Parts: sequence; C-alpha cells; structure tokens
Amino acid sequence: MAFPVDLRRCQILGLAGTAFLAAGGETAGALPVRDLLHPASARAALGLVAVYFGLVLLIAAWALLGRLVRGPRPPEPRALLLVLAVWATPLLLAPPLFSRDVYSYLAQGAMVDAHMDVYAHGPSQLGGPLAGEVAPLWRHTGAPYGPVFLAVAAALSALTRGELPAGLFGMRLVALAGVALMAAALPRLARHSGADPSAALWLGALNPLVLLHLVAGAHNDAVMLGLLGVGLVAALGRWPILGAVLVTLAALVKAPAALGLAAVVVLQVRAGRSTAKAFVTTAVAAAGTTVAATAAAGTGYGWIAALDTPVSPQNWALTTLLGRATRALLEHLGSDLAPLAIPAWHTLGVVSAGVAIVLIWLRLRPRPLYALGLSLAAVAVLGPAIRPWYALWGLFLIAAAAPSTSVRHRMAAVTGVLALCVLPGGGPADTGQLVLAVSGGALAVVVLWQAHQAELAPALGRTA
Repeated sequence: MAFPVDLRRCQILGLAGTAFLAAGGETAGALPVRDLLHPASARAALGLVAVYFGLVLLIAAWALLGRLVRGPRPPEPRALLLVLAVWATPLLLAPPLFSRDVYSYLAQGAMVDAHMDVYAHGPSQLGGPLAGEVAPLWRHTGAPYGPVFLAVAAALSALTRGELPAGLFGMRLVALAGVALMAAALPRLARHSGADPSAALWLGALNPLVLLHLVAGAHNDAVMLGLLGVGLVAALGRWPILGAVLVTLAALVKAPAALGLAAVVVLQVRAGRSTAKAFVTTAVAAAGTTVAATAAAGTGYGWIAALDTPVSPQNWALTTLLGRATRALLEHLGSDLAPLAIPAWHTLGVVSAGVAIVLIWLRLRPRPLYALGLSLAAVAVLGPAIRPWYALWGLFLIAAAAPSTSVRHRMAAVTGVLALCVLPGGGPADTGQLVLAVSGGALAVVVLWQAHQAELAPALGRTA
C-alpha cells in the first residue's frame, strides 16, 4: 500500500528538515572562530546528529514531492515556489553550513573596498578578525572570482562596515536573490524545451543541494546560475543582446557560465539570424560588458590569471584522485616523475572536458539548453576540483531541458548522494563525526518508517 502524499505533508516534512538543519548548525555549523566548539563536545555532537536528522527528512520530503510532481495532478509552479520559500525560511538566520567560503567572500569584498589587489594577495594581507575567519588553506590565495561578484562583495562590505553578523546575513540575501532568479527562469526554460515546468522546478530549484549549499552555504554559484538563467530567458525572447550581457555578467561571477554564450549564439541562429551576425553581436556584447564591468568594479584584469588559482590538495575531483593514485605508484617505484602526476592528470582533465564539450555541441546543437547543461556538467566532473554544489552547474539546465524523465531520475539520485557528502562545519570528517552523522540519518529513517506504519495502520484495520 502506497504512502499517502499531498503537498502540505511534503511542505511540513521539508520544513521540519530545514528547522533541524538550522538548529543543529548553531553548534555544528561553519561558525565564526570565536563560537567554534570542539567536535568531541556534547553540544557539537548533538548538533551534528540534528543536522543529519534534518538532512534525511529534507531529502525524504523532496523525494515525496517528486512523486507528487510525477502524479496525475502535479502542483502548479506557483505552489512549488511557495514550498521552496517555506523550506528555505529556517535557514535564513542559521549560521553558515557545509562550507566556510562565505567568510572568504566577505574578506575579499573588504579587500576590494580597501583598494587592495584581491587577485595578487590572499585575505591574510587584509589582516584583522575577518581574515582569521577564512579557512587556513585560502588565507594566502588570491580570489578566483570575477569582478561582478567582487563588486557586490565590496558594496556589501561598505554597507555592513565589516560587521560579521550583518555581512553573513547580507551575503545570504545575495545568494537568495540568485536562487529567486533561478526559480523564475526555470519554468520558461522548461516550456521552451518541451518539459514540464513543475518537474523542472522540483529538480532545479527545490533540490536539496540548492537549499544546503546555495541558501545555507550562501555560495556565489547562486548568483552565477541566476544570471545565466535569466540571460538565457532573454535570449529565448526578443532580447539576444540583453541575453549575452546577462550571461557575461554570470561568467564574471564564475567563469564556467561563459559557456552560456554558445547557447545565446545558437538561439539567435534558430530565430533566423545568420551565424556570422549572431556570433559578432554576441561577442561584441560580451566584450563590452566585460570591459564595463571590470572598469566599474575597479579590480583590473587579474581575474584572468586567477582562473588558474590552486585547488585544495584534499579535493576529491576525479582527476585529482587519479593523480594521487598515480603519484603513489610512481613514488613506490622510486620515479622522479611522481610530483608531475597530479598536474598531468589535471591537464588531461581540462583537455578531456574541452573535447567532451565540442562533441556535445556537435551532437546536441538543436537542443542548446540541454547541450549547455551537459557541458557545464562535464566541466564540473573533469575539472581539477569539485564540490557537491558544482553539480548544480549542469543540473540547473538539465532539469529544464532533459529529454526524458529517466535522465531526471538519475540526476535526482546523484543529488541524494551528494547531499550527504559534506559535514555541516565544512571540514574533513573523522571517524567519530561519521558515526554521529550516520546515527542522525538512521534516526530520521526510523522516525519516517514509524510515521509510515502509523499512516498505514488505520487502512489495514479497515481491510482486515
């Protein structure tokens, strides 16, 4: 007998999940240094259990909502947007979760506001309490972000005068604005691709990774994807030049969005423009936007060299894992080539991503939104570094343009796995933390099972 599903039940279950996430984050999240607790402390342990308890509840609510979306009477996009707002609400005032990157954003914004070269120097050059909040690995590393995002971060720094609570809240509002743009763009992109707008919203905006990393983590990927989405919507309509401008602004937040310019060109060609005219107008709009935005931000063009910013040696990208394995083998063999193993694999990954992108566009040029989604996914998978939220680069557009429900099902499964991969403090896990995380998730499974049995009991009694 099926578990009864309705929109209100999904809404309440997901709200309970994000409420536990927010509550657990108060002691186990990516807290300011002065508030950090020892991971072995009772409060930190309880917070970690609560976070994973809430995380499993949220994933369950999202899965049940997906069943409803695929049912005979799926909820309208407007109803799903209300669910997204309800689920996100507890996270608004929660501490940062699953990453300390937001502290880097604030420090880099303060550096730009102080007219320091954010590409030549890391936050350590800023000094003071704010620099001390940045993860040690990135304190001496230049910013890898474009001038548009750094201008926003600098404006926020000036507005909040370096006050940490206000800065964290402001950066979360910036991320929420990006998520709002994503949610606004998805239905239109889905209709253009012949897909169900509700299914696109479910996978692309209500996705747990969006709530965990774009809302709770306040990652600037939200701004990149939001600008990319509305830029593509503009290009679908009568404003291809505006589309090129918006997509370029997205790329000046994070570089991978530049692939969206290919989609803008193809969409213009499909609308009847010649290939040469579409290419020239897009290139001129992109170049003009880049020059104007860089001049307005006052950061200079150091962001081009910053695209080669070093990656964490602990990251678990495919090419990094292969590089480590190769290095270990060469060290065992006593080869002098061992130090070159990881750089070689990273280079091979970048080349492979380029080849994959060319092949994708050759095959899927008639479906530019889907081709763009797959291209961004290839960049994330084959790049030198990967984080769970990088999956959203491709997933956002695949949600709107995937040719079949089976593709969406596979992406949903990937989402469920990635949502469980990072601890709320954003650091590496030890055995004790893993045990606590698994315990919290297992407790949620038990509670959900008991609720399921309680729902079935009256029906079984009537049929007995």
